[in-house]
Amino acid sequence: MNTPAWDPDQYLRFVDERTRPFRDLLARVPTLPHEPAPTVLDIGCGPGNSTAALRERWPRAHLTGIDNSAEMLTTARTTGEPTAHYRLADATHYDPAGARPDLIASNATLQWVTGHLDLLPRWAAALKPGGVIAFQVPGNFDAPSHTTLAELRHSPRWRDTLGDTARADVHDPADYLRVLAHAGCTPDVWETTYSTLLTGPDPVLEWAKGTALRPVLTRLTDPADQDAFLTEYGTLLREAYPAGPHGTVFPFRRIFAVGVKRG
Repeated sequence: MNTPAWDPDQYLRFVDERTRPFRDLLARVPTLPHEPAPTVLDIGCGPGNSTAALRERWPRAHLTGIDNSAEMLTTARTTGEPTAHYRLADATHYDPAGARPDLIASNATLQWVTGHLDLLPRWAAALKPGGVIAFQVPGNFDAPSHTTLAELRHSPRWRDTLGDTARADVHDPADYLRVLAHAGCTPDVWETTYSTLLTGPDPVLEWAKGTALRPVLTRLTDPADQDAFLTEYGTLLREAYPAGPHGTVFPFRRIFAVGVKRG
C-alpha cells in the first residue's frame, strides 16, 4: 500500500472545523507536571494547526511536531507554528522515550496507523509521572462519506486499482479506555458528533479531498482517472448530503481519549 501524498492547502481549507475537536480535547487535559514550560510532542502534527493550538495553551512549552509528510512540515514551519521544533518521522516507529514528555498529543492521526493500540503503552511508558496522552480520531467510518467511498473503490471499474487503498479503522471508545488503563493511565474517553454547515460547491467532496481521499488520489496518477473518480464520488456525496438553503449539513463523529499516567 502506498503512503498518501498530502496537500496542506487542501487540508487547511477547513482548518477551523478540523481544529475544533483538538481544541475540545485540550480543554480536558489537566495541569501538566512541568507547567508553565512542559515538554510537549505533537505526533502527526500535519500543517501545524494542532501545534499552534498547543502553543496557545502552553505558550512556554518545549514543543516538537512529528509528521511523516515533508510537505506538511514545510507548511507547519512557515505558517503553522514557526516557533516549534519539527521532525520528519513516522508515528509507527517514532520513539518518544528520549524526550521524556509531559504531554503526547495527536490530532486525527492514529486512524492512519495500523495496529495503533500497540503504540499507546509505549507512549505511556515514555511519559513523566503525571504526564498525559491526549488524542482524537474520527469515528465516522459508517457514515455515507466513507461507505460510498468504499463501495466505489470496490466497484468493477476501480477495484483492480483501488481495492487495497483502505486504511485502518479506529476502535471502539471502550478499547481505548481499556488499553490506557492497562498502560498505567487514568483514562477519560468520550465521543462527540459535530454537525457542521459546509458551504460552496461539492463541499463534502472538498472536505474528503483533504483526508479520506488522499490514498485514492495518490494511487490515481492519471489526471483523467482522478477526474472520473471524483465525478462519480461527488455525485454519490451530493445524494447523501443534499445542499440546503444555508449550506450542506455534514455530521462527523469523533472519539476522544485523555490518559493521565499514574504515579
